[in-house]
This record gives sequence, structure tokens and C-alpha cells, in this order.
Amino acid sequence: MAHYDELMSTSTEIFHISKNTSIKNERGSKLMQFVAAIAVSINVIASGVMLCWTSPILMMLQENPVNKENPLGRPISNEEVSWIGGLATGGSVISCLIPGYLADKWGRRVALLISVAPGVLSWVLVFLANRIEFLYASRLIAGLAVSFTFGLISIYVGEIAEPSVRGILGSFLQIFLNLGLMIPFGIGPFISYNNYRIICATLPIVFFIVFFAMPETPYYLAAKGRKEDVIKVLVRLRGKSREAVEEEAHEIQTAVQEAYSKKSTILDLFKVKVNLKAIIICCSLIFIQQLSGITALLVYLPMIFASCGTFSISPIYQTIIITLVQLIGSCFNPLFIDRLGRKILLVISGIGSSLSLGLLGLFFFLKDVMKTDVSNIGWLPISSLIVFMATYSVGLGPVPWTVVGEILPQEMKSKASTIIIFLSCFMSFIVIKYFINIVDAFGQYIAFWFYGFFCFLSVPFGAFILPETKNKSLQKIQDELQGKKS
Repeated sequence: MAHYDELMSTSTEIFHISKNTSIKNERGSKLMQFVAAIAVSINVIASGVMLCWTSPILMMLQENPVNKENPLGRPISNEEVSWIGGLATGGSVISCLIPGYLADKWGRRVALLISVAPGVLSWVLVFLANRIEFLYASRLIAGLAVSFTFGLISIYVGEIAEPSVRGILGSFLQIFLNLGLMIPFGIGPFISYNNYRIICATLPIVFFIVFFAMPETPYYLAAKGRKEDVIKVLVRLRGKSREAVEEEAHEIQTAVQEAYSKKSTILDLFKVKVNLKAIIICCSLIFIQQLSGITALLVYLPMIFASCGTFSISPIYQTIIITLVQLIGSCFNPLFIDRLGRKILLVISGIGSSLSLGLLGLFFFLKDVMKTDVSNIGWLPISSLIVFMATYSVGLGPVPWTVVGEILPQEMKSKASTIIIFLSCFMSFIVIKYFINIVDAFGQYIAFWFYGFFCFLSVPFGAFILPETKNKSLQKIQDELQGKKS
């Protein structure tokens, strides 16, 4: 009998070990994580369109005699062009405090859904814009919607994703942004102004409908003490059984409780060494990214190509080629970001971007300063920008936002994202608004060499300063920033 009881006890123990091993090795599915990342990225498309929808029509608005489709009834000046281009990011500077506050109060999902309201209002003003002031107001309000996108989507994706796919999902932001930037150039020059506005205005509504069914992040739910909801969301996101996600749920709850027990204030970003290190890295990345000149290039692409002279391909088609290359280039990032890592992609991107802008600047130096006949090198501007967009899209574009979603401490994410989105939008506004002023005062070659210099700074930064975060949990990243050994 004793032998029988011992045998039964051993069998039970083996059963439980086998069951626990089976649960631990449960494969699950990452499909829902990809679905949620794609759904939230529709907002990125809408924001990309809001940022650049004016670019294909700026030359039309400047035409004299007045183009019959010009809703203002008069040609606009270069100064008005610079304000139209820059006010969207200027609006984000003014409103950047709002997304982080709403994300902490009502959740990442609800805050992102709320962003539809200023987006729709912006498009309403576009339809009413028979005066330049309406267009200015529309651009300012669009900036509020854009600030939600760049302030919250990296956090949302970073908090729903497993470490093994977090880099891939984080790179979606750049892919979908490039898609949003391409839509205006792809359709704007070929359809009526009214139909163009209608198509662009539908995107925020499409985002609301699709994203409404997506879950809140488990980290936010844990911060609000909703333990059961954390498990339910993880079951849905991981495609696993309840038992299989309980350990991850416990880890998230523990990490969040520890983080929020610190009673942090925004000053802790600068007083706590690890927080200061994280915010310096993030802000440095965003600073370099924006001073690469990417926003000015996108807003003024048709005008830049028009200033190159008359060659075999029209400025409209050259612009479409460049935005298509940027989109294709960003699609390669998910294939490599979790294999090669963030550091090497940033270094490769910095080398390619700086060299290509240097050559573009050389073209305008030869043309405008040396008065050289550049007809034999008419291929250089488009070739340089193809290389720039391709290399920018695999590193300088997506890596900063991926890292922002990874290295910020949990209790400081919303506070830090406010600073980061402020810096991003402020620098973007400066670059867009004053590009034309720099060109008028010093020439295009100075502008492009200036941007190329900052692209090159990403090389030593990526090689020696940026921490590698690929395939690491958010907690492990924090431990390494603190110098803890695993």
C-alpha cells in the first residue's frame, strides 16, 4: 500500500511538472499584437497626410495668374508658404502637454481615440478655407492630432508587444508614416482639389472605426490595479491560455507597482541618474533625427526639384519616386531591427544620409555659386535623395521612436514623452519654417550641408552611446541602464 501511495505521489508530481512545462512552452500567437500595431498605425497614416497634404499644392497656390482651383483667390508669398508648411508642427509644440496627461488619466487607447476630434476639426477648416487665416488655423489644430500620434503610439506599441517582436512593431510607425507622406504626392497632383481634400479627411474616421476594438495596454491596466483585466488583455494579445500568461502578468504588475510607488515628478527625470540618462539618449536621437532636415525635404520636395532645373523627369514624378523609395526603405527596417539591432542600423543610416546630402549640397554649390553647367549631372539630385530616403528609412527614421518606446522608465513614460514630443515638434517647426529663409539668405547648398552634418553625428552616437535593446524585456533594459548585472 505504501508502495502504491508513493507511486501515485510520484505520478502526480510528474503530471504537475509536465503540465507546468507544457504551459511554459505554450507557443501562442503574435497575430493580435500585429493587428493592434497595424490598427494604431492607421493614425500614423492620417498624421502623415495632415503633415504633408499641402506640399503638392503649394506651387499651385503660388501660381500667378491665379489657378482656378486656388480656394484663396490670390497667389501666396514665400513667407506664407513657410507658415503653411510649419504651423502643423508648431501646433504640436503648443499642445504637446495634452496627450501624456490624457494617456495617464484615461489610458493610451482612449487618448488615441480622442485624437480623432482635432483631426476632423482640422479638415473641416480646410473645407472652409477661403482665407489664409482658416488654413493657418487648420494647420495649428492638425498639430494637436499629430502630437497624440508621436507622443503615444510608441508607448502603446512598446507596452503591448513581446520583446521578440517589439522592434518590428515599433518600426511600423515609420512605415505607416511614410505611407501617409506618400499619399498626398501620389494623388494630389492628379485629382481635383476638392476630391483630394475629401480623400484625406476620411483617414481619421477610418482610424477611429478600426482602432475602437483594440485593447488597452497591460501596463496601463496594471498601473490602475486592474489585475484581472491585465490577464484578459494578455490572453488576447499573446494568443495563450490564462495559465500561460499569469507569470507575465505578475511580472508586469510587480514592475508597475515598483515604478509607481516611487511617487515620481517631472523633476525626477533630471534628478534620478537612470532617468536622466534615458531622457538624454531619447532627446539626442530626436534632435539628430529632426536636424537631418527630413521634414523640410518632404514639405518642399516639389519646390526643391523645380529649382534643380529642367531635366528628363518632371518634379512631380521625381517627388513620387522619392516618397516611394522612402516607403520601401522603411519596410526593410522590420526585417533587420531585431536581427542586427538598433545600433548598427543607426550607424549605417547616418553614413548613407550624410554622404547623400553632401552630394546634393555639392550640386547646388556648383549650380548656384560656381555657375557651372550642371546639365550633365542632372541625375545627381534625385539619385542623392533616393540614397538619403533609403538610408534614413532604415535607421534615422524608425530607430529613435523604437528606442523611445523601450528605454524610458515606466513611471516616467508619459512625462518624458511630453518633453520628447515637444522637442520633436519644435525642431521640426524650426526646420520647416526657416528652410526657405536659409535658402534665400545662404543658398540651398548650405542648408543641405548643415543637415548632412547632423546626419553624420548619428554615426558616433550609434556606435558609442546608444544602448542595444534588441530582444530585451523592458525591465532588463532598465536594469542595464542602472548598471545592474543580470
